[in-house]
Parts: sequence; C-alpha cells; structure tokens
Amino acid sequence: MNKKWYDYIPHPVVMLFGMIVLGYILTLLVPSGEFERLMVDGKGKVIPGTFHEVEKPQLNPTAIFYAMPQGFKAAIEVIYIIISSGIMFGFMNASGAVENAVGTFVRKLGHNRQKLLIVLMTFIYGMLGVFIGYENNIAMIPIATVLSLAIGGDLVLATGIAIGGVTVGFGLSPFNPYTVGTAHKIADLPLFSGAILRSVLCFLGLTIMAWYNVRYFKITLKNPSKSLAYGIKTEGISLSKAISDFRMKSKDYWIVALFFVMLIVMIFGVFELKWYLNEISGLFLMFSLVLVFFLKKNNIEIGELILDSVSKVTPGAFMVGFAATIRIILEQGKVSDTITNALAELLQGLPTYLSALGMVATQSFMNFVIPSGSGQALATLPILIPLGEMLHLTKQTVVLAFQVADGVSNLINPTFGGLIAMIALCRVPFERWLRFIAPVVGILLLLVIIFVWISVYIHYGPA
Repeated sequence: MNKKWYDYIPHPVVMLFGMIVLGYILTLLVPSGEFERLMVDGKGKVIPGTFHEVEKPQLNPTAIFYAMPQGFKAAIEVIYIIISSGIMFGFMNASGAVENAVGTFVRKLGHNRQKLLIVLMTFIYGMLGVFIGYENNIAMIPIATVLSLAIGGDLVLATGIAIGGVTVGFGLSPFNPYTVGTAHKIADLPLFSGAILRSVLCFLGLTIMAWYNVRYFKITLKNPSKSLAYGIKTEGISLSKAISDFRMKSKDYWIVALFFVMLIVMIFGVFELKWYLNEISGLFLMFSLVLVFFLKKNNIEIGELILDSVSKVTPGAFMVGFAATIRIILEQGKVSDTITNALAELLQGLPTYLSALGMVATQSFMNFVIPSGSGQALATLPILIPLGEMLHLTKQTVVLAFQVADGVSNLINPTFGGLIAMIALCRVPFERWLRFIAPVVGILLLLVIIFVWISVYIHYGPA
C-alpha cells in the first residue's frame, strides 16, 4: 500500500525529541549572538540595531538531557493547570453532572440539530478565545468531549469544536492583549486600533472552522471508518444512556451553578486581579474540594479518583515539559537572537507584497522557537517594524502579519504548551490532531495572506 503523508508523522514524543536534537545542532552551527534589551513589564524588549556576536557557549551532547529538567521547570505552571483541571473534571464526571447537563441540553435542543449545535459551539468557543484568552479557557475544553459524543460525534470532533474554536478565536482576535496589545504598544499605535479588518478576518476564520467541523461530522456519520478517533478510550466521558432518558437532578443544578460561579470568579480574577495559571490552578483545586461533598465517596475512593484523573492527563503534561526543552537549548546556545536577526535580513530588498508574505513566513517560523505571543512580539517586532517602514509597509500591516502568523501556526505548534494541554484533555494523540487540522491550516493560511495583502493595498492604518 502507498503511504499517505500522515503515515510519516512520528509519535509526538519522538517528534519533540527530534526538535530538541535539532535545536542542539543549531547551537553548534549557528553563531551565537545577542541583542541588547530594555525591560518592559518584566520582559526584555529587543533594542533594534544592537545585535552583536558573542562567545559561543561550549555545549556537549549531554546538554540535551540536562536541559530537560529545566524545560519542565520552565513549564511547571502549564503542567500543573493540566493536572488540576484533570482532577476537577474527573470529579465533575464522577458526579454525573456534566453528562446529565449535556444530555438534557441536547434532548431539549433536538437530537436532529447536530449540525446547528456544532456551528454554535464552535463560535461560542471561538468567542471565549477572542475575549478571555487561551489557557484561561482550559476548564471549558472537556465539556466539548461529552457534547460531541452526545450528538454522535467523536473525540476528534470535540477537538475541532473546542480547541479549533478557541485557537482560531484567540489567534485572530481583534482584541488579543498578548499579541495585538503588546504589538500595538511596541509600535506606538492606539490600542486595538484597526479592529474592523481583524474582526472580519476572525469571523471568516471561525466560519471556516465551523464548516470544517460540520464536514468532518457528516463524513464520519456516513462512514464511521473515516473517524480519526478509532481506538481512543471514552470511559468516563461517553453517555451512559439514551438522550431521551436524560433529566437534570437537583444535585446537577447545584454543581453546574457552582461551576459557572467559579468561571465568573476566574474571569474577574484574570481581568481585575491579574490572575494567571497558578491562581487558576488553585481555583480549580478549591472547586474540586467543594465537589467532594456531592460525590458521597469514602477517602479511599476519593484518592483513587484523583490518581485516575491525573493518569488521564499525565501524557499531555509530560509533552508540555518536553516541548519547553527546545527553548531552553536555544537559549543556552544563545542562537535565538541570531535566528531572529538573520530572518529580518532576508526580508530586506524584497518587493512590498512579497516582503509582507515573508513577514508571515518569518513570524510563523519564530513561533516554533518562541511560542509565547508576547515574548515573540518583544523579540521580533522592534526589528520588523522599522524594517517594514523601509519596505513601505505600515506599522499596522506588520502587526497584522505578526498576529496572523502566530495565530495560525499555533494550530500545529508542538512547542505551544496550551495547545498540547488542551489536546491531552480531549485524549486525542497529537499526530491525529495534525491529520485533522492540516487542511484547515492550509485554508486559513491562504485567507490570512489575502488579508495581509489587502492591508498592503489599502495602506492599513490606525483607524
């Protein structure tokens, strides 16, 4: 049999180890260099024109393995929010509240309206990405697994609805504080200016994601052998009875109500108290403690439930720490700035439209090296914005190229901890996610390139 392209995708652990080794090889081949930096909100902002070569650190091959514990240390906040959210949803599933709430919702909406539900939920998750953020939405991801199974879908469809929706919404959000907000601050543009063009792009991106989810659902419904979720266990999240038999109990109403109260507290904490992953993890664990009083289990059963819940998300947590090792290796070899400077120099002298396309490609590549949106903005935009002006690109166009490249490449970025965490919560292997999402990435790349070229044509400005 002829192998298809996805048959050559290695296991995610093997893929990431290969990237770690490649990162080490780059530290040997690429000259070490640094930009001078100015501290902005606790992070180093690159000062343009200050790149200079430095003495190359002597890293022997054992550095690959010594960097791994440091990678896990650097990613500990993301790792722990995976564990805490796994415990919380393990408790919620054990209570039966999620199953009863989703089953009742589908029954009242009508089981024959699956396609409408898929579209609505994709846009709802997209709006969560637009307005709330990325990792902040991790509590909502497992709900999509129960919902997808309830309407006859699979766990891969759940990733398309929840992770696809959140990632596209977050990546193309006209109000993204991490990418657009940081970029506008660096470019001295009015905060979230030019929102109309980005809003249209975001809506079209979510429309494509919703269409693709419905298409996948129709294909797998007609031919179950086409499902990418074969062999993935659904114990604890699949429905235990027919949709017509579901009813909400008083206990379920209390748990669902308390869950939404917790979400309101989390949103308030994120926007008003500047909470991030540590505080959200703590909130998840406090809510888990509240759920104990609804479970009616003894201490041994509670302990076993905690360990079972952790075991289901541990592979994803491991992947996040493993992925962070790549950045550690590049930092130890002091080659990240050299790569940034070299990519910027490649853009010089290109025609205007081609240079805009080059910026999208450059930022997409850099996202694998620096998966943090705000960190990437601080490292690359101080160089690319003045370069863009030399190439007759407006600041707003440069910001747009940076945002869309970061946003679309996040869908397939194995070094992006939040993506790996969410996929793990859906129990979907990373290589199957790639098989599912690859066509969407191709369509979205074409869409964002068209919009970047439109921005060049209209001389996209602050308005």
